[in-house]
Amino acid sequence: MIILAMVHFGLAEMPLGFTAAMNNDGQEDALFVRNYETGASMTELYTDADRLNRNTFVTTRSYGDAPDRAASGGVLEASISSQVIGKAHIAWQSVAPSTTVNGRHPLIGRSVEDLTGVFSIEKFIELWSGSQPGEISVDWLPCS
Repeated sequence: MIILAMVHFGLAEMPLGFTAAMNNDGQEDALFVRNYETGASMTELYTDADRLNRNTFVTTRSYGDAPDRAASGGVLEASISSQVIGKAHIAWQSVAPSTTVNGRHPLIGRSVEDLTGVFSIEKFIELWSGSQPGEISVDWLPCS
């Protein structure tokens, strides 16, 4: 009788939640880009993805050779297109390149999107130095 009980427990299957946790090896697909001249940065991060098909193009440029970063300029542009089953974190922010008296960079603006499930992302981000509203479309924010 004891031998049968041991055989029975040996053939039992693992609970579904335990199996899913064991198969999740912490895979992630991450892209972090920052333009120090303009204070622009963006993050694209996918985790726990059962399916991920992404196409991302990022361009970052700096122009001007002023020794003071505040006088220089530049741009960060990102075009994101992805189909996901899992989790996504898409974020961007813009800070002033020059520091305050306390040594901090003032935040001009930021956007954070956290998504979970089955979804498609089509996003275009432009962060330009010295730009004005109406010059640029979609997710727009001036830098410095």
